[in-house]
Amino acid sequence: MKKICHFSSVHPGLDIRIYRKQCVSLAQAGFDVHLVIGADATQVAEAAGAGVTIHPLTALPGGRLRRMVAHSWRCYRTAKALNADVYHFHDPELIPYGLLLSWQGRKVIYDLHEDLRADIHSKQWIPRPLRHVIGSVARAVEHFAARRFAAMVAATPYIGALFDKSAARVAVVHNYPAINELAAAPATVLTAFPRDSVCYVGAINEMRGIRHIIQALEMVPVKLLLAGAFDPPALRVELRAYRGWHQVEEYGFVDRQKVGEIMARSLCGLVTLKPEPNFVNALPIKLFEYMSAGVPVIASDFPLWRGIVEDAECGICVDPENPNAIAKAINYLLTHPEEADAMGRNGRRAAESKYRWDWEGAKLVALYADILAEVPDTGEVRLGGQKL
Repeated sequence: MKKICHFSSVHPGLDIRIYRKQCVSLAQAGFDVHLVIGADATQVAEAAGAGVTIHPLTALPGGRLRRMVAHSWRCYRTAKALNADVYHFHDPELIPYGLLLSWQGRKVIYDLHEDLRADIHSKQWIPRPLRHVIGSVARAVEHFAARRFAAMVAATPYIGALFDKSAARVAVVHNYPAINELAAAPATVLTAFPRDSVCYVGAINEMRGIRHIIQALEMVPVKLLLAGAFDPPALRVELRAYRGWHQVEEYGFVDRQKVGEIMARSLCGLVTLKPEPNFVNALPIKLFEYMSAGVPVIASDFPLWRGIVEDAECGICVDPENPNAIAKAINYLLTHPEEADAMGRNGRRAAESKYRWDWEGAKLVALYADILAEVPDTGEVRLGGQKL
């Protein structure tokens, strides 16, 4: 059995893309899967039940620089000691260690969760005059590394196309949801209408539009079911002074079961991210999770997102920086429950037919089989119970 090692110095232990989707799918395909990541004993035990061995790293005290230097080095050392056949890493700060492994003759995969250069342009902690220079250097480093890695895995076609000319292989593995994870079946998804709550699930910060969402609440008679962690925490303190905050039902960081419960209570799901360079060409997981749960969406009116929402007829697109537009969309769904119901069903249908993880997981397994075909003694790899 071939040994695979995923490693991350940034993401949490049971990260949805890294653990719940990629690692579990690879374990089900017959690989010996290891994950080096920050995790607690409960998470290690849960992963073991799914056939994934987590090698937990404890958090280091200190700030971002200490994590990028000391924690990344520990992550690399732990991963290297596993002597895996394929290494798959998930954070740009680990590129130097990916190169070290590649120069040692290992097969290395770099997972591009985001467009790094565009993401750097949105980083508030980087002085604005330096963002263009740092972003350009980062892109050059990625291309240098891509020529030496076995493959680049991209979360979107846009990101994958950036490396078509420099990488040996580019595989687009979308971050689509696992069907039935958040809602068991279409017949049971929409029975609770009319509903008086909307939801937002995910990271909470200024760039993701939380300020305008809270302002929109002042104009509509609904509660906001809010799940996720504030970054920075001071933003939460500021927003508590807004009049719309008394309509917020706050949950903090929740597990997947609770995410499903929140969506099942919601009239619609909000994904009104601001028009940042890293968002306009992204495919946000929460958009597809709302659809898979049978919940209508109110989404930012970016061309890419508008095409998805209009093609599926699953929601309404709005100017994410206009609280009036967000409130108007919520009120429309509130006063047109039959249309809202149809949008929810349409979204679920689109998720079942196009936006589902099992098909993406099969693409990832096929990529591994292709890479391991270059390694002596490829071992047995299974997909859907069949030997590849």
